[in-house]
Amino acid sequence: DAAGRELSRRRVPTPQGDYAGTLAAIAALVGAVEREIGACGRVGIGIPGSESMRDGRVRNANSTCLNGQFLRHDLQTLLRREIRIENDANCLALSEATDGAGAGLPVVFAAILGTGVGGGLAVQGRVLTGANRIAGEWGHNPLPRSAEEPDAPPCYCGRAGCVETWLSGPALAEDHARETGESLSPPEIASRAEAGDAACSATLRRYERRLAKALSVVINLVDPDAVVLGGGLSNIASLYRNVPLLWPGYVFSDAVQTRLLRNRHGDSSGVRGAAWLWERGE
Repeated sequence: DAAGRELSRRRVPTPQGDYAGTLAAIAALVGAVEREIGACGRVGIGIPGSESMRDGRVRNANSTCLNGQFLRHDLQTLLRREIRIENDANCLALSEATDGAGAGLPVVFAAILGTGVGGGLAVQGRVLTGANRIAGEWGHNPLPRSAEEPDAPPCYCGRAGCVETWLSGPALAEDHARETGESLSPPEIASRAEAGDAACSATLRRYERRLAKALSVVINLVDPDAVVLGGGLSNIASLYRNVPLLWPGYVFSDAVQTRLLRNRHGDSSGVRGAAWLWERGE
């Protein structure tokens, strides 16, 4: 509602690789929520990509079935109303800058660490989209690397060595498997590391070093008051202890005042940000 109180929450799996199924799932969710609360609502959508400034088609989405589609038009036709669409990391930034971990701070950078890696910027409580609608997209910059790193992994975007290929959830699991031959999920790696497992601890130390390097580039360029993490990997507690300790080695400053913060509204905080688009968005 207008005060930011959650009236309903529903979650369904994304139909993998199925554009028509994705449209149907969104429409079903909207219908179910409206029946539950007894009202017709405004619809905000967060997507793992953005709309082209040229023709409105979705581009750069790691949910690749969305790419090349007129998602806004198709959903507006299906739902019979105007909708608002924004990059999911921008939605996270908006949520956390409005009434979350970064509330009241002038500049908030939000980083999604999940199936993919995204980033968004909120300045004075509003999303900064940029001339090309790609502001904050650090996930497809190359990771600053050193000689001990393995070869750059290929990325779905066609490049190699993107931040996403090192810092996503699948990338963390793949790094652990490459170094140990052991197949574990990110939550299992984090849990075992906290329990003292040496191999899992080493995997997390590599991840933390790479995250510190990647975020240092953001800090050097944008100098945000806070970096707020979202996505499934934001639940790894050691990131908030260890990554800021590494920043002084990479950030071009004699002291680093930027804070690394855990999201206040859960690892799907961006859903709230999509709802906020009608109050504080476009």
